[in-house]
Amino acid sequence: MRLRAVLGIGIGTFSVLVGGGKGLLKNGPQTCRWRLQGRKQYSFLPDDVKSPRAVVNPDISKIRNIGIMAHIDAGKTTTTERMLYYSGYTRALGDVDDGDTVTDFMDQERERGITIQSAAVTFDWKKHRINLIDTPGHVDFTLEVERALRVLDGAVAVFDASAGVEAQTLTVWRQAEKHHVPCICFLNKMDKPGASLHFSIESIKKKLKANPVLLQIPIGSGKSFTGLIDLITNQQMKWRVKSRAEDGRVFETKSLSQSDDPELLQDAMEARAALIEQVADLDDEFAELLLEGYGENFDAVPPAKLQEAVRRVTLARKGVPVLCGSSLRNKGVQPLLDAITAYLPAPNERHHDLVRWYQDDLCALAFKVVHDKQRGPLVFVRIYSGTMKPQSAVLNINRNNTERMSRLLLPFADQHVEIPSLTAGNIALCVGLKQTVTGDTIVSSKASAAAAVRRAQKEGEGERKRGGEQASLVLAGVEVPEPVFFCSIEPPTMSKQADLENALTCLQREDPSLKVRVDPDSGQTVLCGMGELHIEILHDRIRREYGIETHLGPLQVAYRETILQSVATTDMLDRTVGERRHMVTVSVAVCPIMDDDSSSLTSCEITYDEEVEEQLSPDVRDAVENGVNSSYLQGPLLGYPVQGVSTMIQSVSMEPGTSLAMLSACVSRCMLKALRQAGGQVLEPVMSLEVTVGEEHLSSVLGDLAQRRGAIRDIQSRHDSKVLLATAPLAEMMGYSTALRTLTSGNATFSLQLDIYEAMNPQHQNALLNKMAGLA
Repeated sequence: MRLRAVLGIGIGTFSVLVGGGKGLLKNGPQTCRWRLQGRKQYSFLPDDVKSPRAVVNPDISKIRNIGIMAHIDAGKTTTTERMLYYSGYTRALGDVDDGDTVTDFMDQERERGITIQSAAVTFDWKKHRINLIDTPGHVDFTLEVERALRVLDGAVAVFDASAGVEAQTLTVWRQAEKHHVPCICFLNKMDKPGASLHFSIESIKKKLKANPVLLQIPIGSGKSFTGLIDLITNQQMKWRVKSRAEDGRVFETKSLSQSDDPELLQDAMEARAALIEQVADLDDEFAELLLEGYGENFDAVPPAKLQEAVRRVTLARKGVPVLCGSSLRNKGVQPLLDAITAYLPAPNERHHDLVRWYQDDLCALAFKVVHDKQRGPLVFVRIYSGTMKPQSAVLNINRNNTERMSRLLLPFADQHVEIPSLTAGNIALCVGLKQTVTGDTIVSSKASAAAAVRRAQKEGEGERKRGGEQASLVLAGVEVPEPVFFCSIEPPTMSKQADLENALTCLQREDPSLKVRVDPDSGQTVLCGMGELHIEILHDRIRREYGIETHLGPLQVAYRETILQSVATTDMLDRTVGERRHMVTVSVAVCPIMDDDSSSLTSCEITYDEEVEEQLSPDVRDAVENGVNSSYLQGPLLGYPVQGVSTMIQSVSMEPGTSLAMLSACVSRCMLKALRQAGGQVLEPVMSLEVTVGEEHLSSVLGDLAQRRGAIRDIQSRHDSKVLLATAPLAEMMGYSTALRTLTSGNATFSLQLDIYEAMNPQHQNALLNKMAGLA
């Protein structure tokens, strides 16, 4: 027992002491094996830590490309850490609070305990290759989730079992639905005092409008949560709870028997019967099987048949399997890995038209770019067809240029393993693609692209897109949300200006949601981002990674402008340049447009009078539309972009010899005149706000929101807390996190995301105009 006292309790602890912490060493020290009296030897204990080099290279049917997505602090990164540990790729359990996790490798992530960049890891589990992407939960980095889901085949949605569906859970779920990604739900934190299986299931039904298929029920709740009952196999899994040092590798699996707790036995029987009925309703093949032989006795339904039916239901997105556990307490992660391989689709079960057209030729999508100081830009690609090899030339269809890929790597967070080739269905890292950016389609050559066009047209699929080869062959890219915050950024000295521009260029390639522009009046460089945290992280990265101590101006809100009434106007341009006389007369009419709900403004549109449309050639129409669109970029009041305006071109008259540039200039000038006459209106971004707060602090939070022009939508109860749903103008939410911490002694959490652009009332608009003019 002296040895045990020195080493600590548990096999995992000993391996840390010998191995010196977490790492990805190829030949790690052997894990100590022993038998303790009365304790069974667990069969899955690897002798040493696996290297990513040892990842199996299975058939495409054994590959799973999955993402882990959730609200902030639901346990995504911790769950990923446990997966890597149990699959044998790390020798110690990483902890977000300790800042030693594999996928949160940036300094900013480890300091703040949040995920900022999505990180990819590749590992194997029971002869399956799993390519996993751990995504951020903060709304400021929602693009990271968007571009990960674009290339994944399945997703694991992690929920805090005490909170159910939270604000950002709803956002990421919608993103998964948009890309038709089958999902599994994992109810994490079942060991928390307020954890509730019933509450979480109900919130999934009500808020996500999903159909949860419960595959497990917990044994115990809160601190007494010790294990799970698998309803598919009717087995119970129990983890040891005697020591916090237990690493969760050892757990006992046995069939339910009459000697077990009668209440637990009854709950399991009822839950399994409900599961079988639910699956029979969703899957006709399983319903027929039941009718043929198991209608009277559900207990006799073979687990394999039930599992196959649940898989069909999941792939058809008719239902969502629900599992539970506690990642931090090392319970329930191995069954989750089994469920990923059992229920989520392989790449060949997801259908893409392009794959059919390219057949065995290479077709891949670049979905992320990161900059490495030694290797330069590293491009993450998802291979849809063909094989990718290093030292080969590839064609970027979007940019119509050929680049040479020097090396091919397998991603493992910030550690990468060089590989000789990679086949369809996988995720890889390419070195040497200097021009490729997020959303670009990569193929092997122009010849293979032309062959794919011929196949597409032969099948009749390309009829609508015969405008060119590019139109029919580019994979759908990634939708980039519009920024809502901006601020100026200045280098410490003019000599650092070039370095700052280089840093911003690299960061823009990595993060398409970052926009950089130069103010035409002041000449200042302006950063446009998704939120306060987004810009703060970017500023910190410029300082640390590029060594530039920049100065940020005050954060400003990205307003929009619209008009109040309909106006028609005419303008004429008569100018002689050199020996050429340019003469144009244009008449336009502008009017405000609304969405169907008559409350929100839509983007702008351009229409033509029927007679005018017939007279204009395509070149002239392009010039007219360029002029209109350029006038939409800067509104008449404060110079913010215009939205919610419909423009009708009533007449265009040009003298022979007039250039198209002069036509665009005349249209733009006429539009500016019309917008000024129509009466300007400032639109401000209004945020959707969710605050979770104790009842004792509710009144002070409500009072503070009232001062911030907030509108309360609903107040819900969640165990001992209140959930406040509200909307508030973004301009009033500056520094809200600090104010909320002060009001509630740090006991409240909140999430914020853009809801809508709304018209400001005259009083606040005048105050803003005076402030921008320097009069306030």
